[in-house]
Amino acid sequence: MTELVEQVLDAELVPLDEPAVGTAPVQYQTDQHTVRWLKQLPDAQEGVFPGWTEEDFRLSPEDMEELDKPDLAENTIYNRDRTVAAFVAWCASQNRTAWPCHTKTYTAYGLHLIRRGKAGEFVPDTVRQYMSRIYQWQPEKMRPDPTRVRGKIRMWRKEWAAAGGEVRRSAALTIPYLMKCLEQCDESTNIGIRDAFSLALAYHNLHRRSELTDFLETHIKIMNSGLLVTTATSKTDKNSKGSTEFLKDRPDTQLVRRARAWFAVREKIGAGGPRRPVFVALTVKGNLAPRKLATKRGEHLKPGAINDRVQVLADRAGVPYIAGKKVTAHSLRAGPNTDMIQAGVPLAERNRRGRWSPEATTADTVYDRPHNEGKSDPMAKVPVGGYPEG
Repeated sequence: MTELVEQVLDAELVPLDEPAVGTAPVQYQTDQHTVRWLKQLPDAQEGVFPGWTEEDFRLSPEDMEELDKPDLAENTIYNRDRTVAAFVAWCASQNRTAWPCHTKTYTAYGLHLIRRGKAGEFVPDTVRQYMSRIYQWQPEKMRPDPTRVRGKIRMWRKEWAAAGGEVRRSAALTIPYLMKCLEQCDESTNIGIRDAFSLALAYHNLHRRSELTDFLETHIKIMNSGLLVTTATSKTDKNSKGSTEFLKDRPDTQLVRRARAWFAVREKIGAGGPRRPVFVALTVKGNLAPRKLATKRGEHLKPGAINDRVQVLADRAGVPYIAGKKVTAHSLRAGPNTDMIQAGVPLAERNRRGRWSPEATTADTVYDRPHNEGKSDPMAKVPVGGYPEG
């Protein structure tokens, strides 16, 4: 007791009528992720976090306007919003909270989708994508535990595959089939010239349809021996570093001739300019289609329009399906990759050209779709009847 009294007596005392030097500012009940509108402060609480002031929570109108703009690609936002809307509607019907949702709610909805999938409405990968979007939509610090749902989807996928389930993939538009589609392009018309160049370009550089429709004139340099093409952004290019490739001309695809023809059409119809899109929508007569109401894409052709044109041309060519798979715009990635595999092109070179990750094996495991099944059967190397004894 004596020791305690001595410690108290030795302490520095501050007179009541004089403020202490270095008094800490008001503390707030919040954390480093808190954002507040102008003049709106969180509840004050002493001694929780460092001394943030009103200015630390302030965002200018210019900042707020910028933050209101989407951070994701248009098709990603569309798919997420549709998935979330279905989840919110289901939660409302079940008297559950959608955001932030409880782990039991997340699990119950996942099982609900799996049951619908087993009845034939969805495939396992679709449900996996739906649940992933819902998980990412939840507030970061309050996301549900997805362990049980993911485990159930994995088990269902094994059962589904064992029962004959097959992932739906586009056909491979290899060079013989590509040539059939190119023959259907009436290159005496502006639409035919545009379609022929888009097919040839997509095949040469394994373009996704969104990559094609994002091209500006400045991204393509036409030379006598080929094209120098810069893909500014792509699905796997998270840092938007871009990818530049030289596409050597070929006698069969005639890439250079078709590029020059389409660029000449763009100038003629008033669509030329280095910062204007390469692929634009046309009227039936081949003129530049009015795009005043296209607030999201502007003059750019919609990615879905590329897919529509590919399917129209494949249907005209009599090859809407190849080896039991439907021809789509994605066939212009699977086709050239399959051709390069048969030509012995290494995976690293195909990954670079297709803008896959350098470590990815997708080009071998997903985009190799040969039509001549059995040609490379290793058992074919064994002599008929086996080797003679002795």
